[in-house]
Amino acid sequence: MVSEKQHGAADDPVAVGVRELARRTRFPVAFGGLIEDGEVRVTSIVGNRTHSLDGLTVRPERGLGGRAMIELRPRMTSDYRTSQHITHDYDVFVLGEGLRTLLALPIVVEGRPRGVLYAGAWEESHVGGFTTAPAMSVAQSVADELRIRDEVERRMRAMRRDAAVHGSHLEELRESFAELRSIAASVGDEEIRGRIAAVERRLVGASGSEPPATTESLATVRLSPRETDVLACAALGATNAEIAAQLGLREGTVKAYLSAAMSKLDASTRHAAVARARRAGLLP
Repeated sequence: MVSEKQHGAADDPVAVGVRELARRTRFPVAFGGLIEDGEVRVTSIVGNRTHSLDGLTVRPERGLGGRAMIELRPRMTSDYRTSQHITHDYDVFVLGEGLRTLLALPIVVEGRPRGVLYAGAWEESHVGGFTTAPAMSVAQSVADELRIRDEVERRMRAMRRDAAVHGSHLEELRESFAELRSIAASVGDEEIRGRIAAVERRLVGASGSEPPATTESLATVRLSPRETDVLACAALGATNAEIAAQLGLREGTVKAYLSAAMSKLDASTRHAAVARARRAGLLP
């Protein structure tokens, strides 16, 4: 007997279904696959005597499996060679293996065919409900597994989209915060500066990008306005020279403010300082 052909991972639902089909029915041969690019590519075979079924692909409406997928119900023939109810596009595969009895079970998810499982025997076999019932149960189990995976993938895609949108909005928020800091630095009116500071606090609260400070050292950190200005620009990836140009400072002064902020935040790099400032609620 040809050794079992199992493509894909151990948790491949088709491979599991094919093995279960062979185990739970009296059919010695089982095989199947899912629809890819409009046709089913058989990816799993057990119990075969030859390699004739290797490479089998089935189009909807063609052959026994194609008919089962179109009708969305199991189809069976006890004499495949002489059956006049199916097309014989795949005789070279099925008859090459010597199969006479063939049962095709569509894998139906949300009313759409997603693949097909086959159970076959080399001799004529009048299949009764005691065999078709467990076979149909196996096909339903595969469909249920695919439905669950579809839902997981749908939710993962939604999460990735939400994360992308959130990331874009957060970047805009941080740029706005840095711009406000730059504007505030050039405003002499204390009332206006106070109003700008209130907007800045709202931006920090709206970011929600980091949890609130959980250590006493971060909770008590106080940065000077200029230290915050410099760190806000650094958070956007600006170099010291770019920060100096934006804030109207000397580059050496920028380095001094940045060093002081890093010291207060107990951070060895500017990136670490930005991260700790966000945890402390000092930056969005």
